[in-house]
Amino acid sequence: MIVNRTELIVGRILLVVILLLTLLPFASMLTAALQSPDRIPNGFAWPTDPHWENFVTAFLVGKIGTLMLSSLFIVAIVVPVSLLFATLAGYALGNLRIPGGRVVLIGMIVGLTIPFEAIVIPLYYQLTSFGVINTQWAVILPLIGLYMPFSVFWMRAHFIGVPRELSEAARVDGASVWQELRSIQLPLARPALSALGILLFLWTWNQFLLPLVMIDDPDKRTMAGALGAFQGQYIDALPLLFAASLLVMLPTVAIYIVFQRHFIGALLQGAVKG
Repeated sequence: MIVNRTELIVGRILLVVILLLTLLPFASMLTAALQSPDRIPNGFAWPTDPHWENFVTAFLVGKIGTLMLSSLFIVAIVVPVSLLFATLAGYALGNLRIPGGRVVLIGMIVGLTIPFEAIVIPLYYQLTSFGVINTQWAVILPLIGLYMPFSVFWMRAHFIGVPRELSEAARVDGASVWQELRSIQLPLARPALSALGILLFLWTWNQFLLPLVMIDDPDKRTMAGALGAFQGQYIDALPLLFAASLLVMLPTVAIYIVFQRHFIGALLQGAVKG
């Protein structure tokens, strides 16, 4: 593809404009977080006396340290288990072409259309009967199930795009299904798994409704629930609220920055296959 100089310059200017528009809300939140807690932030003015201690106060008031450990515990179980089940199911539906696979796939697609809010109350009564309500397991178990339709659909799309000649060559060499999956399919699925892992991490880390309904103890909820600690006497302390919001967003932004190449690579891989 040949791109002339004018198109190159216009493209770069457009990217810079989009970048500035993306960073603008974060800059606004930062300047607001550094204001005095008894002031109402106004505009983008950098404070003459930045109150960096607002981040420390927000960290302590919102119990962000405790909630971060709770979120890490939930993420450490939900993401690996979801990736494992989605990989096995996606491989079976996309590569093995098992009997009844089309029916299962239709069921997965139907699962994508069900509103999350519509099943919260049935989930509550179901988990109450299991005796796991008010624990992190009341969030972990539903999230694994709720993520399955999208995760399986994602991994199936990847395995369908893998040339069948690789599987046939492995069968000729005497490789079993598990050997093929471990030695051939999984290395090729690394970009898709990385992108799916990032999405699952972001969705789990920012989960708010399910922990709010299933867990009564605020210390066992996720990081998104930290902002609820500013109700009552801190409801008017907007700088502290902005500081807490930045602290809650920081891990997700860091994860995306670190693994952005894997995420973009998986999307480009799917675009090339399409």
